[in-house]
This record gives sequence, structure tokens and C-alpha cells, in this order.
Amino acid sequence: MIRTSFNDGWQVRPKVNPFAELAGVVVPYREVTLPHDAMIEQPRVPSEEGAAGAYFPGGVYEYRKTFFVPKEHQGKRIAIEFEGVYRDATVFINGDYAGQRPYGYSLFRIDANRFLRYGQDNEIRVECRAHQDSRWYTGAGIYRDTWLLVGDLVRIAPDGVRVTTPDIDAERAVVEVATTVVNDSIAIHTADLVVELRDAAGTMVASGASQVTVLPGEPATARQRLYVRNPALWSPDTPALYTCDVTLTGLDSERVTFGIRSLRLDPEHGFRLNGESVKLRGACVHHDNGVLGAATYARAEERRVEILKEAGFNAIRISHQPMSKAMLDACDRLGVLVVDETFDMWISAKSPYDYSLNFPEWWERDVEAMVAKDFNHPSVIMYSIGNEIPETGTPSGATWGRRLAEKVRALDGTRYITNAVNNMLAVMSELGAFMQQAAADDGAGINTLMADASDAMNAVAASDLVTERTAESYAVLDVAGMNYSDSRYALDREKLPDRIILGTETFPTRIDRLWAQVQQHSTVIGDFTWTGWDYLGEVGIGRPQYAAPDGERPPHNAPYPYLLAGCGDIDITGHRRPVSYYREIVYGLRTEPYLVVQRPEHHGKTWTGSPWAWSDTLASWTWPGHEGAPIVVEVYSDADEVEVLVNGRSLGRRPVESFRVAFETTYEPGEVTAIAYRNGTETGRDLLRSATGPVRLRAETDRPTVSAAGGDLAYVTLTLTDAEGTLHTGADRPVTVEVSGDGVLAGFGSADPSTEERFDATERRTYEGRALAVVRPTGPGKIRLLATAPDCDPAEIVITAS
Repeated sequence: MIRTSFNDGWQVRPKVNPFAELAGVVVPYREVTLPHDAMIEQPRVPSEEGAAGAYFPGGVYEYRKTFFVPKEHQGKRIAIEFEGVYRDATVFINGDYAGQRPYGYSLFRIDANRFLRYGQDNEIRVECRAHQDSRWYTGAGIYRDTWLLVGDLVRIAPDGVRVTTPDIDAERAVVEVATTVVNDSIAIHTADLVVELRDAAGTMVASGASQVTVLPGEPATARQRLYVRNPALWSPDTPALYTCDVTLTGLDSERVTFGIRSLRLDPEHGFRLNGESVKLRGACVHHDNGVLGAATYARAEERRVEILKEAGFNAIRISHQPMSKAMLDACDRLGVLVVDETFDMWISAKSPYDYSLNFPEWWERDVEAMVAKDFNHPSVIMYSIGNEIPETGTPSGATWGRRLAEKVRALDGTRYITNAVNNMLAVMSELGAFMQQAAADDGAGINTLMADASDAMNAVAASDLVTERTAESYAVLDVAGMNYSDSRYALDREKLPDRIILGTETFPTRIDRLWAQVQQHSTVIGDFTWTGWDYLGEVGIGRPQYAAPDGERPPHNAPYPYLLAGCGDIDITGHRRPVSYYREIVYGLRTEPYLVVQRPEHHGKTWTGSPWAWSDTLASWTWPGHEGAPIVVEVYSDADEVEVLVNGRSLGRRPVESFRVAFETTYEPGEVTAIAYRNGTETGRDLLRSATGPVRLRAETDRPTVSAAGGDLAYVTLTLTDAEGTLHTGADRPVTVEVSGDGVLAGFGSADPSTEERFDATERRTYEGRALAVVRPTGPGKIRLLATAPDCDPAEIVITAS
């Protein structure tokens, strides 16, 4: 089918009660270009239940678009494809109900033919709502791309080309292409089907042709077995891609991208890709795009994958919903492995109005949509059928798990299946009795244990109770996904030696011991940290916290105006936080030390941060107002010992333990240097320099040229520095941006975790010396961004859209 972008020409407004409209209430529509997040534009509201969604209010929104359908399209098949609408989407065409989709993360299509007026303008209207239905910020609206599909009565079905590589060796790869052809006419139709495979350079490497006869109303699947000589294998190191062009002669054509690679799994070698054992260095990632809200632009997804891979990750677990097509494409191109996830809930609700209300009726269609989307992507190695599903510890929950697992296997038998099980949550109904028994056995020690979430989860996870209650739920899987349960790694290796485990969600503060276990046990194939990229909602779970004078423990979530979770290796602007460099060293990917400094204003306080909270540090030696005050320097390194120098004066050498070492000194502006030694020989050094003199505003774009075709963005980083380019982290101030020419400001913000500022404003305050402006091209030409800040010269940058 011919696929055309359907993103332009939309309007949106909050939905108005029809009776209110009759009474004269007028809420005007306004013009938008998709993808669009309606929630991110709303004023935030302090509320007890709002922490999950970053205190953004729920709402009901309606979108509409007028589009012309040519007379010559009569007799063809026309569909409108939505890659994602959050949530409870209901679609109307020319006032008539045309379809719906409750789940906010599934791709779906609306068969438009019977509702259209040919040779005339038509109106499509989409209603959607979001309200207390998630544990994180979801956004609302038509937040992913839309497409208009037009085809003949006899055509290749959407998602109708599926490519597998069942047999691979060094000399040749077998490529099987299955093409589904549909016939909506009243006659039997026979057509020639031609398949051509091309490598990355466009050279044809295999081809085949056959005839396919299609009966009216009865789809036919044609399979062709082709052979690619000397295949280039897809892997994270060499993400080689091929294209498959399928032509239904005189009627239709489709092109899909695929990779040639093999997957294996066993307790001795763990996970093998193309015959080589691979440990998954994984990042859990939510779907929002920071300053853009939930709007899913192709470039935004690609940039996230680029930065995550540069930081040392080789795998992404999208959490906790199916990944966007744009991110899958980026993972294919850049070489990042994917665990794609279905749902955060099945039957048991986690929020008052979540998908559990729709799950019994819709789960099969939503699983089908995910698998159809993923099938040709070589990056996808595993499907997760759920996340922290409470019922996994019950016979009923195990039955549901079996249903989902077998459904996925029936759709795609080439990939593995996991379920991200929180073992403590799985036995929550019996946890009280377990705690009473533990207290009786251990006395006062249980109170100390339960004060730490990590230790508590691990203690419960290692219990016989969990072993018994989760046995069937794990048995339906290929890989036992475990959240916060590393206590089972060695235990299951001994007692269940054929069980293969994936740490599907883990604490970032435990990565040193976690990664040691991943390396130690062949049955543990990887670790996925919570989380690789910071996100909106679940506010403050990773915030720095210190003991209160009254000893009272703070709540799990932070109060308004907190905005971010605060637990990502990468902040919402794409800047790597200190934990990211620590993790890179633990992975063995960085030999140079990394130097950070604890904020001096909290010196001497007792740390009480959660296991998601990294130390309250910053890679800066600029602390105005703290001259002469005590300060702690942290150094991350894989060396034996580290020496720290302040303005050339040595603080001595100290041994490195668990990849880190701390030095206490007195702050004085200048330079601080960390030198790492192994066996007495220097292996690397890092240096921080104080910013001095007048503050300068700088603007730098990630790319000087962007595409005007749609989906592309320019990311402009705004920094406050001194004349030498040293970041000034102690001189934050408001920055105003003005975008002119052939582009618009798509989002503007910083990584400030607690702020009332908006992402759709033209003025934002920097945070730790940084802010980020995102520009969307509106057509070919030049885009000019002018940034101004008090007591700074303006900064200007020009971007070309072509």
C-alpha cells in the first residue's frame, strides 16, 4: 500500500461537554503538527495522587483534521494508521464511529472506506483521555506518527512481509520471506510475486519469483527461500542491515529492512549472538522524551539510542510498554539489543483507571500488534510479557502468563520470552506472615533489614516462599526476568541449574556487585538498571536525601513542584550524570578515572537516599561561596589506587574499593586532579578546573544540517562557561530563546528536577550551567536560534534544513 504521512493539518482542544457547548461555552481548536503531547502543555497541579504523573493533570482531548479524498480512490482500500494514541482512543470519520483502541502504546489501523466521501473533504476526529492510569508520566494525545495507507483490492497486507534467517553459516545464510497477500475483490486473482534482497550498499545479493493465487476474502501466504552468500551478520559491533523488496507485479510493493543473525540460549554459554556469548549491559527506558514530553519524533528516539550506546549500554528494555517504531529503527541501525515489553499490568490494577480494565478483552490484539511491529527488527531478541505483575505468585497468574507466552510463541517462535517478575510483589499477600516469621528467627535484625529497600527485596526474593509461589510463572518462560532479586542468582545456579536469569530491573547503586555476578554466572545473561535515562513522573525516587533532625523518613515520592524521577544515568537533556561514568568503568569500558565532587552545602550530613539515588555529586570544581569550607572529592576508577592533587598539592594516595575512593579536603578555586595507578604505574588522570571571570553564554547544535522531510530535530545545548570554555555550574540564570526562519521551538528546558517552569516557554533557567532547546524544521531553509541571558553576550546559531 502507498504510505503517506498524515501528521500535518491537525487541530486539538480539551474536549467540551456537548451540553456546555449548547449553553454557549466555546473552547477553540488550535493548529498542531503530529506527533503531539497535549498533557505537557497543561499547568501542573499539586495533588496527593499526582506524583506518579509529575503532577500533570489528566484530561480528555479531541483532535480533528480535514483531508481530501480524490474521486479516483473510490474502489481502493484506504486505512489510517496510528502508531500510538494515549489513551482510550476513539476515532470518528465524518461524524461516524470508525474504531477504537484502549491501550495507549499499540499501533492500530482504522479501515476508512465505508465512512469516506470521495471527491470531497472529509473530517477525522480522535478523542483520547488520560487520568490516574499509570505509575509514570504518560502524556496524552496522538503522540506518535500517523499514516494514510492506500492500496488496490489485491495487495500486500500491512505488516505482511516477514523475514526470518533460520540457517546461517560463514558461507551462506538462508533467508525465508513470507508474504501475505489479501484479495478484497469478488474474483480469484493470480499474480507474480518478486523478492529482491539488497545489502547496505544497494547491491542485489539474492532474488526469487513465484506465482501466488488469492481467493476472494481468503489471504494467501507465499514463502520464498533465498540464499545470501558470505552474509554480513548483524550485531551491536557491526549492525549490518539488508533490505527486502517485495513486488506484487502491477499491484503493490513493500520494502522492509532486516538483519541476518542467530540467537542461542543455554546455561553453559548464556545468551549467544552469532555464536558468541554476550552479556547484556542494559538500560531500562521509559517512553517520554524529556523536554518534548511524550511526543515521539524519530530524531529524539535516535538521539537517545546514540547517547545510551556511547555511555556503554548495548541493550534497552523499554519500560513498560511496546517500543516505538522509530526507536526500533534506531536500535537496528546503531546496534543496540532490545527487550520489548507488553504491559505493566494484567488483571490486577496498579492505578485506579489503568489498562487492567481493558486487559481481558484486548490483550491478544495488543500482543499481536507488538509482535507484528517487531518481527523484522534484528535488534529485538526478547519479548517481556509483563512487568511486576502481582498475580505471578498465584496459580491464576501463572495461567495468564502461560496464555501470553504461548500467544507470543504462536506469532513469533524466533525470539525468547521473559517476564520482569518482582519476587517480593509476587508474594505480597503472604508477606506479613513471612515478616513475622523472619522477626521471630532473626530478632531485631529484621528491622534493620527492612529499612533498606534493596536488602528487603533480596531477603524476600531468596525465600522458600518465593521459590514455591513463582515456580510455575517462571516455568512458562525462556528467561526468568527478575527485578531487584540478585540474591537468587547464585541460589538458582545451585538449585535450578538450567534456569537462565536476566536482571530485568536493578538498583543503579548496586551495579558493582551486580555486574560481578553477571560475569560470574553463565546462567545470568545481563543486568538492566533502573534507569538508563531519567524521566518525567515517579517524582524524586532518586533524589538526594539527608537525615531529618527529627529522624522522620521522607516519603517515597517528592512533593510538588518535583518533576523528575532523578534516577537516570543520563538526565532528560541527554547529559551523562556521574553514575554513568562509574557504570562505564564497572563494565570495563573506561580506563581513565572520573572525578566528581560532593555538593559542599551538605557536608557532614547523614545520607538517607534510596537505592535508586546516586551520591549527590557533580563534575565541577566551581563552588562560589564555599571557599575554605570542607568538601569531599570522589574518584571512580578500576585502578589499584588513586592520588588527588588540589592546585598541585597532593592529598596522598588511597586504595580503590568497589571502583571508588573519596578524599576530604578544603575547597579552594583552581584545579583538582585525580591520578590512577595500577602496580605503581599511572593508568590515567582526570582534571576539574574552576570557572573564572565573566560568564559567557554558548550555543551548540548536535548537527548543523537536518532533514526537512519530517521527524527530524535539532538539539541546541546552551551552556554558561568562562572564556576558556569551563562550565560555570554556580552561575545559573534565565535564558531566553527566539527561533525564526524555517523552524519552530519544539521544547525548551533543563534537567532541574524540581521546578515550576514549562517546557513550552521561551525562557528557562539553566540548571548546573546547562539548558536544552529543541528545534523542529517546518520546511527547507535556514533556522536561526538566538539565545540571550542577563550579563552575557547573545549566542546565535544557524541550522540548515534540507
